Amino acid sequence: MNDLVLGDRELDVMAVLWELGSGTVAEVRARLPADLAYTTVLTILRNLERKGVVTHEVEGQAHRYAPRIARAAARRSALARLVDKLFHGTPEQLLTHLVEERALSPDDLRRLRARIDELERDAANEADPSGGHAPMPEQPEKTP
Repeated sequence: MNDLVLGDRELDVMAVLWELGSGTVAEVRARLPADLAYTTVLTILRNLERKGVVTHEVEGQAHRYAPRIARAAARRSALARLVDKLFHGTPEQLLTHLVEERALSPDDLRRLRARIDELERDAANEADPSGGHAPMPEQPEKTP
């Protein structure tokens, strides 16, 4: 899924489908932020289907389109591509850029710091499942 590339209009359509769960061309078109022609929305949906990210079912005279990928999967793919292409494959550079270029509130920084602390604890626990405590040595059985 790392090779998934969606354009802005495709992301707009996917956002509507993720919100609705599924939709016809008319339903999707009605919720888009831009006023696109019916045929344009249909073309976008067909392109998304060709890419394998949506599917459709026939519903009377219309087709009902539904996402085949979760928003989180698309986010991971887009971020991985962004990190690879613009930040030399280093997530730290992306994070540094975001912190330096955006005015983060004290609450934003606190939440970010708490999340980093949580990730560090999780990583430490995975590296040392005992939580830093040495296992108790087994006591030899006493024989009467």
